[in-house]
Amino acid sequence: MRKVTLGLANSLDNYIARKDGGFDWIHWSKEVAEISAKFMKTVDVLLIGRKTYDGMLAYGQTSYPGAKNYVFTRTKKKSAALKKKLAKADKNVEIISEDAAKFVKKLKSKKGKGIVIFGGGELAKSLFEADLIDEVVLKIHPVLLGSGIPLFHEMKRQINLELLDCRLPRRLLSRQALNSFPPERMHFCTGLLRPQLHKVTASLLYCLRQSG
Repeated sequence: MRKVTLGLANSLDNYIARKDGGFDWIHWSKEVAEISAKFMKTVDVLLIGRKTYDGMLAYGQTSYPGAKNYVFTRTKKKSAALKKKLAKADKNVEIISEDAAKFVKKLKSKKGKGIVIFGGGELAKSLFEADLIDEVVLKIHPVLLGSGIPLFHEMKRQINLELLDCRLPRRLLSRQALNSFPPERMHFCTGLLRPQLHKVTASLLYCLRQSG
């Protein structure tokens, strides 16, 4: 069974994008880029929500290379609208308008590398409620957006997580360094979370697992 990882960058007040889908507040250091590149070698499928994908298109990006990109939308009408937004066909992208949980459940049963959710709070909610998320990787940025698209949407039940790991960038490992670093130079934190019986990875690095 393939592993599904929720991998997102989020603000300190738990938003994954501005209200208009913008993510100009996300900053990448060399260390974070190395961690991400290593992780991407373990996956071959990306799951993306429609609003997140709209944000990608606004920045001129139609897909993430090296993996199949599935973009989820709830209606065929919005699916057709997305296809029109693509200036030219991208063989790495497939627009999905069927039930996300059913689609991902079928994907998990097929052979292949890992599957990662790269954006889409509502998409993540539906997969959490269907018990399809095995790992959570969160890159927490030191910024308060004040408003935007939330990381987690209201769910039907409580999901307990166990902290497995938490990592800071190498340069912030000492308390002295942490206290002396100006906010504008603190790029990220990652956390690793794991739902019960599953493994979750995150970027401050929080490592959590579902429990109870």
